[in-house]
Amino acid sequence: MNPKQTQPQTRKQTNKRRERSRGMAIPAVVAIVPVGILFILSGLIVNLMQAVLFILIHPISKKLYRKINKVVAELLWLELIWLIDWWAGIKVELYVDSETFKLMGKEHALLICNHRSDIDWLVGWVMAQRSGCLGSALAIMKKEAMFLPVIGWSMWFCEYVFLERSWSKDESTLKSGFRRLEDFPMPFWLALFVEGTRFTQSKLMAAQEYAASRGLPIPRNVLLPRTKGFVSSVSHMRSFVPAIYDCTLAIPNNQPPPTLLRMFRGQSSVIKLQIRRHPMQDLPETGDGIGQWCKDVFVTKDALLEKYYTKATFSELQLQNIGRPIKSLLVVIIWSCLLGYGIFKFIQWSSLLSTWEGIAFSVTFLVLVVILMQILIQSSDSERSTPLKVPPKDSVTEQLIQQ
Repeated sequence: MNPKQTQPQTRKQTNKRRERSRGMAIPAVVAIVPVGILFILSGLIVNLMQAVLFILIHPISKKLYRKINKVVAELLWLELIWLIDWWAGIKVELYVDSETFKLMGKEHALLICNHRSDIDWLVGWVMAQRSGCLGSALAIMKKEAMFLPVIGWSMWFCEYVFLERSWSKDESTLKSGFRRLEDFPMPFWLALFVEGTRFTQSKLMAAQEYAASRGLPIPRNVLLPRTKGFVSSVSHMRSFVPAIYDCTLAIPNNQPPPTLLRMFRGQSSVIKLQIRRHPMQDLPETGDGIGQWCKDVFVTKDALLEKYYTKATFSELQLQNIGRPIKSLLVVIIWSCLLGYGIFKFIQWSSLLSTWEGIAFSVTFLVLVVILMQILIQSSDSERSTPLKVPPKDSVTEQLIQQ
């Protein structure tokens, strides 16, 4: 193929994508308002239900609370699954062996994954929903996420583990969180993004510089794992969690990374996900050994991604059909009908739009919806995630990075 012929074609394709993105900007604003109203109002109802369950049932029976809360939480989280499956039409290609595929959702598991895009956590929810454990899909997250309106509050009721990024405080938080999970009455997934932050090119450069200064393998497609949390997780959960699901996520080079904003625009994409199951009993016994195991896993991830981005070959594991269940669509339709009817009757009863005060209230409410949705979108933006500290540059470091 003649490079001179491919370059103009590439430029044309890039320009077309940019034109489509500009053209979809107005529908994004239009979509955010009705979807935001649906998500916030239904979310507040779910939060209220969770609060009532927590006050009335949790003190009596933690097991019963967890089983009911699983169903209640899914009434909210399925709306985000709907955004992926039915609104944006994002396709998740799952590569996993048949034996592991059958076990997914039927056992406790600790999930580790490279943090490649803004919606990695949603991809995990899609896999959990397909496996029947969406309401018991948990994660170790930064504490700020707990204060996100609606979704962060729901995560707190679902017993997510929130960290402050200070090991002196987080060590005890992790231990207490793991102890709470020992008697969890149904299969759960606990996700841990051991890189500690979402992938960006600037963070990759920082990770490369750090690796070069320490004589470590230079990453090209992942960040360096922070192993303290992983070592603590394995040490405390290996007695009741039988497996680690080693997840590797890839975004094709010919498309922009998926984001919440692109999802609201209805822009589709493809996400490739490989899952390898490692029995917990196969991991080393010592803390240093567990930490090195995690580092080795990420070296393997980096090689897998490098092969994909250079040779377009992702995984030798079997591509599984995960389908597109109709459950999330039904939940959104039911919520839309209930809330739509409720809003109509409220406007009719209160004559809300017949007075200037009512109109001002309505406008204020819509503005608040947009602001809250903007907060949610920005909270998932990789450019706003935690930066990495860059060690001082030197000539040796720069030479190693360029190799």
